[in-house]
Amino acid sequence: QVHLVESGGGLVQAGGSLRLSCAAFGDTFGINAMGWSRQAPGKQRELVAAVTSGGNTNYADSVKGRFTISRDSAKNTVYLQMNSLKPEDTAVYYCNAHVLKLPSSLDYWGQGTQVTVSS
Repeated sequence: QVHLVESGGGLVQAGGSLRLSCAAFGDTFGINAMGWSRQAPGKQRELVAAVTSGGNTNYADSVKGRFTISRDSAKNTVYLQMNSLKPEDTAVYYCNAHVLKLPSSLDYWGQGTQVTVSS
């Protein structure tokens, strides 16, 4: 089992910045990727950014150039630095850990943190 604890959400004006953090606890040995997804009211959850244990990153087109994901493997923590925030970034942000349990894999999710960007 992997338990994810998120922090850093809040209310910010358009153009502002926020930094989200997500710490993983428990059976973290098999984590090979961590990331952030978000879900706005009435919309499907979408991947925002992800980082592998090897340091490869992936971003949604809508956040490229504004958001940066990073990972501190020693602390089993992933960060999402969000700059130049827009009202359309308003959503609940969920941390995700992808764990290899060969021959399959498991996904764990945090409880979510609200990000609200006012215009």
